[in-house]
Amino acid sequence: MAEGINVKVIDGGGKNPPLKLTREGAVNVAVQTHPPLEDDITALPFRQYFTDNGLSTGSNDMRVDGSTVNVPFYIRSQQDKVTFIKSISVEIADAGAKFNLFGALTALTNGVEFSFDYVGGSEIIHDGIQDNLEWYRLANRVPTIIDLSGGGADAVVVFIDLAVLFGNPFGVRLRKGSSDKLTFTVKDKLSTGITTFNIIGYGIQI
Repeated sequence: MAEGINVKVIDGGGKNPPLKLTREGAVNVAVQTHPPLEDDITALPFRQYFTDNGLSTGSNDMRVDGSTVNVPFYIRSQQDKVTFIKSISVEIADAGAKFNLFGALTALTNGVEFSFDYVGGSEIIHDGIQDNLEWYRLANRVPTIIDLSGGGADAVVVFIDLAVLFGNPFGVRLRKGSSDKLTFTVKDKLSTGITTFNIIGYGIQI
Protein backbone atom coordinates (compact mmCIF):
# COMPACT_ATOMS: atom_id res chain seq x y z
CA MET A 1 0.00 0.00 0.00
CA ALA A 2 1.39 3.38 -1.01
CA GLU A 3 2.24 5.79 1.76
CA GLY A 4 0.27 9.05 2.06
CA ILE A 5 1.81 12.44 1.41
CA ASN A 6 2.03 14.80 4.35
CA VAL A 7 0.46 18.10 3.21
CA LYS A 8 0.04 21.36 5.14
CA VAL A 9 -2.56 23.75 3.68
CA ILE A 10 -2.06 27.45 4.39
CA ASP A 11 -3.46 30.60 2.86
CA GLY A 12 -1.98 32.29 -0.21
CA GLY A 13 0.05 34.67 1.92
CA GLY A 14 1.69 31.90 3.87
CA LYS A 15 0.08 32.92 7.15
CA ASN A 16 -0.60 30.63 10.08
CA PRO A 17 -2.46 28.74 11.42
CA PRO A 18 -2.69 26.03 8.76
CA LEU A 19 -5.92 24.28 7.85
CA LYS A 20 -6.96 21.81 10.55
CA LEU A 21 -8.99 18.61 10.29
CA THR A 22 -11.32 17.09 12.84
CA ARG A 23 -10.56 13.71 14.44
CA GLU A 24 -12.72 12.13 11.71
CA GLY A 25 -10.69 13.81 8.97
CA ALA A 26 -13.31 16.43 8.07
CA VAL A 27 -12.72 20.10 7.27
CA ASN A 28 -14.70 22.47 9.48
CA VAL A 29 -16.61 25.20 7.62
CA ALA A 30 -18.17 27.80 9.92
CA VAL A 31 -20.57 30.62 9.08
CA GLN A 32 -19.24 33.57 11.04
CA THR A 33 -21.52 36.11 12.68
CA HIS A 34 -19.54 39.06 11.35
CA PRO A 35 -18.03 40.17 8.01
CA PRO A 36 -14.39 39.18 7.34
CA LEU A 37 -12.24 41.39 9.57
CA GLU A 38 -9.54 41.80 6.92
CA ASP A 39 -11.99 42.75 4.15
CA ASP A 40 -11.20 46.19 2.72
CA ILE A 41 -14.76 46.63 1.43
CA THR A 42 -17.12 48.35 3.85
CA ALA A 43 -20.80 47.40 3.67
CA LEU A 44 -22.85 50.46 4.62
CA PRO A 45 -26.32 50.19 6.19
CA PHE A 46 -29.08 51.17 3.77
CA ARG A 47 -32.62 52.40 4.50
CA GLN A 48 -34.86 54.24 2.09
CA TYR A 49 -38.55 54.73 1.37
CA PHE A 50 -39.91 53.63 -1.98
CA THR A 51 -40.51 57.00 -3.65
CA ASP A 52 -41.90 58.46 -6.86
CA ASN A 53 -38.39 59.25 -8.17
CA GLY A 54 -36.50 56.32 -6.66
CA LEU A 55 -34.41 58.58 -4.42
CA SER A 56 -34.67 59.69 -0.80
CA THR A 57 -35.69 63.15 -2.05
CA GLY A 58 -38.92 61.90 -3.64
CA SER A 59 -42.41 61.54 -2.19
CA ASN A 60 -43.08 58.34 -0.23
CA ASP A 61 -46.82 58.95 0.13
CA MET A 62 -48.37 56.12 -1.87
CA ARG A 63 -51.93 57.42 -1.44
CA VAL A 64 -52.19 58.38 -5.10
CA ASP A 65 -54.64 57.90 -7.94
CA GLY A 66 -53.16 55.24 -10.20
CA SER A 67 -56.45 54.22 -11.82
CA THR A 68 -55.91 56.15 -15.05
CA VAL A 69 -52.13 56.50 -15.10
CA ASN A 70 -50.28 53.91 -12.99
CA VAL A 71 -47.92 55.46 -10.43
CA PRO A 72 -44.64 53.63 -9.61
CA PHE A 73 -42.78 53.96 -6.32
CA TYR A 74 -39.32 52.47 -6.35
CA ILE A 75 -35.76 52.26 -5.10
CA ARG A 76 -33.29 52.74 -7.93
CA SER A 77 -29.65 51.76 -8.34
CA GLN A 78 -26.86 54.17 -7.39
CA GLN A 79 -24.13 55.34 -9.73
CA ASP A 80 -21.22 54.49 -7.43
CA LYS A 81 -22.50 51.71 -5.12
CA VAL A 82 -24.07 48.27 -5.40
CA THR A 83 -27.29 48.14 -3.36
CA PHE A 84 -28.66 44.96 -1.80
CA ILE A 85 -32.25 45.26 -0.56
CA LYS A 86 -32.70 42.49 1.98
CA SER A 87 -36.10 43.33 3.44
CA ILE A 88 -39.02 45.69 3.13
CA SER A 89 -41.57 47.04 5.60
CA VAL A 90 -45.11 47.90 4.47
CA GLU A 91 -47.42 50.16 6.48
CA ILE A 92 -51.09 50.73 5.65
CA ALA A 93 -53.05 52.62 8.32
CA ASP A 94 -56.80 52.94 8.01
CA ALA A 95 -59.56 52.85 10.63
CA GLY A 96 -61.61 49.68 10.27
CA ALA A 97 -59.00 47.72 8.30
CA LYS A 98 -59.85 44.06 7.69
CA PHE A 99 -58.03 41.22 5.94
CA ASN A 100 -60.37 41.13 2.94
CA LEU A 101 -60.02 44.90 2.37
CA PHE A 102 -57.14 47.13 1.27
CA GLY A 103 -56.73 49.24 4.38
CA ALA A 104 -60.44 49.78 4.91
CA LEU A 105 -61.19 50.22 1.21
CA THR A 106 -63.03 47.60 -0.81
CA ALA A 107 -60.51 45.11 -2.26
CA LEU A 108 -58.77 46.74 -5.23
CA THR A 109 -59.59 45.94 -8.84
CA ASN A 110 -56.04 45.97 -10.22
CA GLY A 111 -53.97 46.14 -7.03
CA VAL A 112 -50.39 47.13 -6.30
CA GLU A 113 -47.88 45.46 -8.63
CA PHE A 114 -44.50 44.38 -7.26
CA SER A 115 -41.66 44.06 -9.79
CA PHE A 116 -37.92 44.09 -10.43
CA ASP A 117 -37.14 46.31 -13.42
CA TYR A 118 -33.97 46.39 -15.49
CA VAL A 119 -32.70 47.30 -18.96
CA GLY A 120 -34.81 45.46 -21.50
CA GLY A 121 -37.45 44.04 -19.22
CA SER A 122 -39.29 43.56 -15.95
CA GLU A 123 -39.75 40.55 -13.70
CA ILE A 124 -43.19 40.62 -12.08
CA ILE A 125 -43.01 39.37 -8.50
CA HIS A 126 -46.73 39.94 -7.82
CA ASP A 127 -49.06 41.20 -10.54
CA GLY A 128 -51.49 42.90 -8.17
CA ILE A 129 -51.85 42.91 -4.38
CA GLN A 130 -55.55 43.63 -3.92
CA ASP A 131 -56.22 43.21 -0.20
CA ASN A 132 -54.46 43.28 3.17
CA LEU A 133 -54.23 39.50 3.45
CA GLU A 134 -52.22 39.26 0.23
CA TRP A 135 -49.38 41.26 1.83
CA TYR A 136 -49.07 38.61 4.56
CA ARG A 137 -49.24 35.82 2.00
CA LEU A 138 -46.36 37.43 0.10
CA ALA A 139 -44.40 37.70 3.34
CA ASN A 140 -45.37 34.17 4.45
CA ARG A 141 -46.37 35.50 7.86
CA VAL A 142 -49.30 35.00 10.19
CA PRO A 143 -51.73 37.84 9.41
CA THR A 144 -52.45 40.37 12.13
CA ILE A 145 -53.92 43.85 12.17
CA ILE A 146 -52.82 46.24 14.91
CA ASP A 147 -55.99 47.50 16.57
CA LEU A 148 -55.60 51.16 17.49
CA SER A 149 -59.24 51.74 18.35
CA GLY A 150 -59.54 55.05 20.15
CA GLY A 151 -55.93 55.92 19.35
CA GLY A 152 -55.95 56.35 15.59
CA ALA A 153 -56.28 54.25 12.46
CA ASP A 154 -55.84 50.48 12.55
CA ALA A 155 -52.53 49.43 11.03
CA VAL A 156 -51.44 46.72 8.62
CA VAL A 157 -47.68 46.42 9.13
CA VAL A 158 -45.93 43.68 7.16
CA PHE A 159 -42.22 42.77 7.17
CA ILE A 160 -41.12 40.95 4.01
CA ASP A 161 -37.75 39.19 4.08
CA LEU A 162 -36.53 39.17 0.47
CA ALA A 163 -33.57 36.97 1.41
CA VAL A 164 -36.00 34.23 2.46
CA LEU A 165 -38.41 34.93 -0.40
CA PHE A 166 -35.77 34.52 -3.11
CA GLY A 167 -33.22 32.26 -1.37
CA ASN A 168 -30.41 34.81 -1.61
CA PRO A 169 -28.84 35.78 1.75
CA PHE A 170 -28.24 39.34 0.55
CA GLY A 171 -31.69 39.91 -0.97
CA VAL A 172 -32.21 41.72 -4.28
CA ARG A 173 -29.17 43.33 -5.93
CA LEU A 174 -29.34 46.65 -7.75
CA ARG A 175 -26.21 46.93 -9.89
CA LYS A 176 -24.36 50.21 -9.65
CA GLY A 177 -24.63 52.53 -12.64
CA SER A 178 -27.55 50.54 -14.07
CA SER A 179 -31.30 51.10 -14.50
CA ASP A 180 -32.12 48.36 -11.95
CA LYS A 181 -34.95 49.19 -9.58
CA LEU A 182 -37.34 47.44 -7.22
CA THR A 183 -40.84 48.81 -7.78
CA PHE A 184 -44.35 48.91 -6.31
CA THR A 185 -46.83 50.32 -8.82
CA VAL A 186 -50.19 51.69 -7.65
CA LYS A 187 -52.83 50.79 -10.26
CA ASP A 188 -56.01 51.92 -8.47
CA LYS A 189 -57.34 55.07 -6.80
CA LEU A 190 -55.82 55.28 -3.31
CA SER A 191 -55.81 59.08 -3.05
CA THR A 192 -58.83 59.09 -0.71
CA GLY A 193 -59.90 56.85 2.16
CA ILE A 194 -56.51 55.67 3.47
CA THR A 195 -54.68 57.40 6.32
CA THR A 196 -51.16 56.10 5.61
CA PHE A 197 -49.51 53.97 2.92
CA ASN A 198 -45.76 53.73 2.52
CA ILE A 199 -43.00 51.13 2.11
CA ILE A 200 -39.39 51.15 3.34
CA GLY A 201 -36.48 49.10 1.99
CA TYR A 202 -33.56 47.92 4.17
CA GLY A 203 -30.22 46.41 3.20
CA ILE A 204 -26.60 47.30 2.55
CA GLN A 205 -24.57 49.26 0.00
CA ILE A 206 -21.06 48.33 -1.12
